[in-house]
Amino acid sequence: MTIAALVDQIIAREGGYVDHPADRGGATRWGITTAVARANGYHGAIRDLPRPVAAAIYETVYWRTPRFDRIALRAPALAAEMFDTGVNMGTAVATGFLQRALNALNRGASDFADLTLDQMVGSHTLAALDAFLIRRGTPGERVLVKAIDALQGERYLSLTERRPANEAFLYGWLAERIA
Repeated sequence: MTIAALVDQIIAREGGYVDHPADRGGATRWGITTAVARANGYHGAIRDLPRPVAAAIYETVYWRTPRFDRIALRAPALAAEMFDTGVNMGTAVATGFLQRALNALNRGASDFADLTLDQMVGSHTLAALDAFLIRRGTPGERVLVKAIDALQGERYLSLTERRPANEAFLYGWLAERIA
């Protein structure tokens, strides 16, 4: 799947203008918050954010900058999951989930050394992913996607337990974000 198709899916899921009172991120358009829009050069009202501007932000901030495009060259389904997780939870969180999963699946560091949980897709994370995929193949990619989904689901529950106002979002998060 191309990044354009992934962005189209996200924008379709996030919808147009939303300003839910329980959302700490504030108003969004196409899923982009005012803060993210401003940080990326958009200075108009968030309700007027053009779709092409939102798409460009998604591709730059949530795909290329965190280097999920590099993961897509190796494991496209994993990259798609990380993109979706990164949009909803932050790209550092998504990368941290991958690093934790790789560490837990490296058979006691016999397949590759444990990664430092730096939440960045760098050469060590890519090398560990390569080693994992060589050993585990396509089924391994599916296992990593499941691991990230499991970590994501646990985080949603934990966030909701700590902040009951998030109950307004929990069902949708679990229904739409967890495969």
